[in-house]
Amino acid sequence: MEKTWVLIANSELAYCFERASTDHSLTQLADFTHRHQRLSDKAREGDLTGAAGKGHGRTAHAGTQFEPHTEARAKERAAFARQIANYINDGVAQKLCTSLVLIVTSPMLGELRSCLDVAAKKLLHASAVGDLTGFSAADLQSRVDSAIQSSEGKS
Repeated sequence: MEKTWVLIANSELAYCFERASTDHSLTQLADFTHRHQRLSDKAREGDLTGAAGKGHGRTAHAGTQFEPHTEARAKERAAFARQIANYINDGVAQKLCTSLVLIVTSPMLGELRSCLDVAAKKLLHASAVGDLTGFSAADLQSRVDSAIQSSEGKS
């Protein structure tokens, strides 16, 4: 019996569903919430975005070497993608699913794909760019079906 996992996510919310092979109904398996940290929170922890208190670059010397600039939101998005990917990778390793569908916002899709194991990437059946986190029940099911059909048409 085919067990398809469907991941619906944006940079703050993610839901993992199992999609029934017969009627395509969705059963929620997990949900993830990521709240963006405010700069003032990071400042209290001593991690300012300008790397205050350090020298220039990775070696902390006064030369011309500089760290590549990465926005705080991009780092948070990458951390959230790793959290979600770990759940998916574990499920694949335990053979809890036989195929994967990703319906994720554009920035998260790239982050998430890069965090998936080789085994999980092999099970990737379809992926689509979109934010379905605000939909529920029957409306969500029909939108997932449409996204999968549209993704399959592009392959």
